[in-house]
Amino acid sequence: MTDHGGETWRPIPLAPNTLKSFYPGAGRIRAFRGQQGVDPGHSEDWIASTTSRFGAAPLGLTRLPDGSLLADRVAADPTSWFGPQYTARYGARGALLVKLLDAGGRLPLHIHPDRAFASEHLGSDFGKTEAWLVLHAEPGAAAHLAFSRDVTAAELSGWVTRQDTAALLATCNRIPVQAGDVVFCPGGVPHAIGEGMLILEIQEMSDFSIMLEWAGFPLDPGAVFLGLDSDIALGAVRRQGITGDRLKALQGQCIRTLAAGTPGCTALLPPAAAGFFGADQVIPDGELRLDPRFSVLVVNEGQGTLECDSGEPVNVAAGQVYLVPYAAGGVTLHGTLSAIRCYPAV
Repeated sequence: MTDHGGETWRPIPLAPNTLKSFYPGAGRIRAFRGQQGVDPGHSEDWIASTTSRFGAAPLGLTRLPDGSLLADRVAADPTSWFGPQYTARYGARGALLVKLLDAGGRLPLHIHPDRAFASEHLGSDFGKTEAWLVLHAEPGAAAHLAFSRDVTAAELSGWVTRQDTAALLATCNRIPVQAGDVVFCPGGVPHAIGEGMLILEIQEMSDFSIMLEWAGFPLDPGAVFLGLDSDIALGAVRRQGITGDRLKALQGQCIRTLAAGTPGCTALLPPAAAGFFGADQVIPDGELRLDPRFSVLVVNEGQGTLECDSGEPVNVAAGQVYLVPYAAGGVTLHGTLSAIRCYPAV
């Protein structure tokens, strides 16, 4: 498809865009991506990113194979990249950030603001609602997600001020995690990803985190509340307990292995995620054509080919990541493979 300013639009391979973080990596990104140049200590790979790490711009921005910044390219021609329906809602801004997250150690308990809080206090239309698609989990891996009972503002403030990690974690639901699990984490919900996992994380395009726990982690206690007053920052925390069916409703469909999966497109996220982003597992039955949509395609198993309406098919294999502009039109997968297609809500 070339009717967009004369440019030929195709799926774009994305090299790793890895960053160090306040928790260590364990080499799982390098193993998954098959890239020997990736530092095994890097714990995050920011995919199709048009936002920077908070307070550390331009760190985190994605560069395309020609060296240009994705943020600059989409700003110059948002309709070709995103499509008219998307740009009518979001304009020229990216709304989706995909990451590979390698938990070589437990992450501290924290929250991400929801959209209402981010709009009022951080000058952003986007919070950081996210979803976790677990690609690998060591035996016994677990995460903490949401308080298991209602917590008063005084309790929360006391635990955070004293850095009473035991009380914070004991009051959260502990969720055993295994490969294939899918979990939705709305803005404001306390959470801590445990050690021993490789996660494909889908989130809103921001880097807002409010830390509830920092003792024992390489974090500056003066920078854990996004520069906000502590009372205001802790006001972003969802203190209501989430248990039973409400907790179960945060779980999505399991990512199936290629051997056990059903050919076609299978939606992975629970209904509550629909206003933010989507993710489908796609498995060709010989071939599978996908509709035109701005998306990130992560091949998680097998190999095959990817083609669009212009250009020759390209070989794809597990660990490869492609950015698919809207103007590339429909794309077709062939072969014996499984991929996860991530896209923003429109």
